Amino acid sequence: MYLHMQHSAPMKMESNQKKHDKAAIDQIGCECLLSRARILNRVLTNIYDDELRGFGLKATQLNLLVTVARVGPVRRIDIGKRLHLDPSTLTRNLKIMLTNGWIEEIRDGEDGRGSPLQVTAKGRDLLHQIVPSWRKAQARTHKLIGDNGATLLRKLAANMIGIPSR
Repeated sequence: MYLHMQHSAPMKMESNQKKHDKAAIDQIGCECLLSRARILNRVLTNIYDDELRGFGLKATQLNLLVTVARVGPVRRIDIGKRLHLDPSTLTRNLKIMLTNGWIEEIRDGEDGRGSPLQVTAKGRDLLHQIVPSWRKAQARTHKLIGDNGATLLRKLAANMIGIPSR
């Protein structure tokens, strides 16, 4: 009997641990706000990428182009802070935009890394061209998330990260 008790006690503890692990995993799987936000981000990004594809522009680059057009001339570090982008993502996207001639550096006598960026005439022209496609992406997104979802996203962005809302 003693031998039986020795072997059944660890099995019972393992069973309780597995139930606890499953409960924790289920809670994370069902309630995690981060995973929901990341999924929503990918779905919405795909909508905008789909509509902008014909212009050779991705949603991430549109976001940068609009930021540079609105607040430029602006330094890379300020763009990164404003949009909460890590340096490698920012550099990769800005390089594409510089190569395509949508933005340009303004030399200010420093080493180049701190040179402000501004939108070019070609970049402004691109922004005007994409408006109908951007509006289609907006409409598709609005249809997907509804009035309440759109309002919530605008308020969250305005309150949490300082992106203005109308």
